[in-house]
Amino acid sequence: MKRFLFVVVVLGAALSLLTTVAAPSWAEKIGFIHVEEILMNSDVGKAAGEEIKKSYEKNRATIQEKEKELQRLKDELEKQRAVLNEKALRDKEQSYQKKYRDYQDLVKDANEEMQSRRQEFLGKNVPEILKVVAAIGEKENYTLIIDLSTVPVAYHAKGNSLTQRVIDEFNKAKKSK
Repeated sequence: MKRFLFVVVVLGAALSLLTTVAAPSWAEKIGFIHVEEILMNSDVGKAAGEEIKKSYEKNRATIQEKEKELQRLKDELEKQRAVLNEKALRDKEQSYQKKYRDYQDLVKDANEEMQSRRQEFLGKNVPEILKVVAAIGEKENYTLIIDLSTVPVAYHAKGNSLTQRVIDEFNKAKKSK
């Protein structure tokens, strides 16, 4: 019985200590943002998205044209395989292989161009977005603002999301420049 009473007293004291130490952290102000969403839905992001989309469509049209040409050459090669002599067949296969490598280079270059544009856009705008987030955090005494696009969070209160607010502030900052 004395042992049970001792455990209850120790647990009570520990709980009391825990609530006094932890109470301030329960009152901390935490916000959440989604940088990817900010980038996509800001005015600058929408304009960049349209520009990238136009470039993508142009590249896609060129790539599709090359694909059709390759398919035509492949079909022609298969049809003529039985009637061509060995040297002519080898020459046609080499020509096809060269065009196929050119096609692969075109696709690779298009992908690298898209990636480069994206990196340039991110490098230019993410620091500015983070400045807006820092300003909001300092002004409103946030202890922590977490980017949900980089940190997995099992749950967060949607009311603590600052994403739309950051989009609005970022748009204002960009318009004033």
